[in-house]
Amino acid sequence: MDTDFWLQKWEKNEIAFHASKPNPVLVAYFKELKLVEESRVFLPLCGKTLDIAWLLSQGYRVAGAELSQLAIEHLFLGLGLEPKISKLGNVSRYSATNIDIFVGDIFDLSHEVLGRVDAIYDRAALIALPEEVRNRYAKHLLEITDTAEQLMISLEYDRSLMNGPPFSVDSDEVNRHYKDAYNLKLLESRSIPGGLKGICAATENAWLLKKD
Repeated sequence: MDTDFWLQKWEKNEIAFHASKPNPVLVAYFKELKLVEESRVFLPLCGKTLDIAWLLSQGYRVAGAELSQLAIEHLFLGLGLEPKISKLGNVSRYSATNIDIFVGDIFDLSHEVLGRVDAIYDRAALIALPEEVRNRYAKHLLEITDTAEQLMISLEYDRSLMNGPPFSVDSDEVNRHYKDAYNLKLLESRSIPGGLKGICAATENAWLLKKD
């Protein structure tokens, strides 16, 4: 994973990927995970997403992993929370009531450090990674979360027209990564208005990954 690329994006404030409101897929479909209140939801490569504030407002606990310390400082500032910071091996944990964000390389995050996870919300983690890293990421995610069920968003587009990030991850690849661990259900597939970055047509897919 090109850590310098993402750190520079945050340092230069080149964060067009940061949405200004909670993701509509999250709001529409998170209930499909059938979680009880105070369930702990893990957001890999979370940035300072407003989805975290939405999840907290719904009564869930949140855990996240993010490479950029700057992003997480902005996250807690936006939440109006003062984090308690502790060093755990190669990652730092920023904690406040109902929230724990682990800052560092996600591959340095272990199951023991992360703790219990009841569900995963992958808005843009898998598609943020190049092809050569995605297989490793998917396996690691299952390991550190004990194969928690997922709500996941992926993108598909013509790779000959542009390269990521975000990267195109088609349905065959999603199945290749996760079919042995979950039953996969495509909840929604929609064309992105105006295309991806105005360059090419793209489709956003919302997936439910369940174990039953």
